[in-house]
Order: sequence, then structure tokens, then C-alpha cells
Amino acid sequence: MDSQAKYGALARGDGAIYLRIPHRGYRETVWDNAAGSIIVTEAGGMVKDASGNDLDFSKGRRLDRHRGIIVTNKHLMPLVLKAVQEAMKEEH
Repeated sequence: MDSQAKYGALARGDGAIYLRIPHRGYRETVWDNAAGSIIVTEAGGMVKDASGNDLDFSKGRRLDRHRGIIVTNKHLMPLVLKAVQEAMKEEH
């Protein structure tokens, strides 16, 4: 299933969490995430990077200022974000 379809599945309630935590140095592309991010947000969900920031699609073709993507609902976001940040600390 491609990235956009995963966003769509979450937006319609077929899942609760979509995580993308790539290896260091990999940067996500705008075209793999922009449309899906809008769909999830309009459905009431949230899309953040692993630092808890909104994704900024205005800075070029890649999301160079972001590492990781977390897609979930507003109730789960704080819990998922905390777990991801703790896991990423252990990575260092």
C-alpha cells in the first residue's frame, strides 16, 4: 500500500496510527505526504514529525527539516509522540 493510501485508510477510520521512522539521513518527499496530510487533517486527525512539529511542505521537494512522520488522532498523538521520542533517544 503506498503512502497516500495509508493516509486515506486512517482518515476513514481503518486504522489508528501510521508511523514512518526512516534511517538517519533519509528525507521524506513532499509528494508522498502532502495530499495525505490534508486528507487526514480534514478528517480530524493529526500529522506531525517525530519532534511534534507540523510538516512544512513549503521548503522544497523534500522534508529536510523533519525526521519521521506520525499520523494518528488527537487523543493518541501525545502518547505516540512520547513513545517515538523515547525510542529515538535509545537509538543514540
